[in-house]
Amino acid sequence: MVTILVIDDEKVIGSMITMALTKLGFHVETASDGLEGIEKFEKSNFDLVITDLQMPGIDGNGVARHIRNSKRRTTPVVGLSGTPWLLKQNDFDAILQKPTSIKTLVDTVKSIAHPIRRRLQ
Repeated sequence: MVTILVIDDEKVIGSMITMALTKLGFHVETASDGLEGIEKFEKSNFDLVITDLQMPGIDGNGVARHIRNSKRRTTPVVGLSGTPWLLKQNDFDAILQKPTSIKTLVDTVKSIAHPIRRRLQ
């Protein structure tokens, strides 16, 4: 099973993403800010990370930078932002502008998750 970490300080958005991805059979864990997300990333193995950009403390760029400098640097990272031009493109596998449709998010996750699923089988 593909495990996804969703990091967003807006509970409603995190819940919507979690519900949509869970219905598709993904295992989803959440974090309410960048620091919590990094702590969870270090304690567990995630196949994909979805992170908001603007959050208190460590922002999405900081989360992506941490992942890219970790032992699991190849973990795919999807950035979500109302200000996508502030995301450092080279740290993210995909960038989605808020608001984005659930369909766009799901399509993006599926396109990234298919190679992950093949690798896990």
